[in-house]
Amino acid sequence: MDNSKYIEYLKEALEVSKESRARGNTPFGAVLVDGEGKVVLKQGNAEGDTHDATAHAELTLASRASKMFDKNYLWDCTLYTTVEPCPMCTGGIYWTNIGTIVYGISEERLLELTGSDEKNPTFNMGAEKVIAAGQKDIKVIGPIPEMEEEIVEVHKGFWNKK
Repeated sequence: MDNSKYIEYLKEALEVSKESRARGNTPFGAVLVDGEGKVVLKQGNAEGDTHDATAHAELTLASRASKMFDKNYLWDCTLYTTVEPCPMCTGGIYWTNIGTIVYGISEERLLELTGSDEKNPTFNMGAEKVIAAGQKDIKVIGPIPEMEEEIVEVHKGFWNKK
């Protein structure tokens, strides 16, 4: 499989995750790309900034997008995220009507990095499983092996793995 078309946008999401970490938030980032290939929104994790445990990068981006764009427009968009969205975020993406999700590393790979760190109690239910339970044909693409090393790097030293 040729993943080259995803890498440019995943690198943008990675930069957002680095900015998020630098602000003291967990190192997750997401970007929304429209059907023409234009980045229309960027969002890092904002839990620390907002004191809102639901302020994950993907859910916050989906919420912002829902207020800015109609559902038909969003269906042609792709959400690129450094890590596979958790069930909460995947649900938000579903309800927002974003048509495609591309993620860099899996939730299982994230668990290897975080261990039992209370800042990220990993929920072992992949995005594909959440989407499959719904009625929309949202595409879920990932992980993208070419991005694993770079994404893992931003997580190193952040988690108190137990």
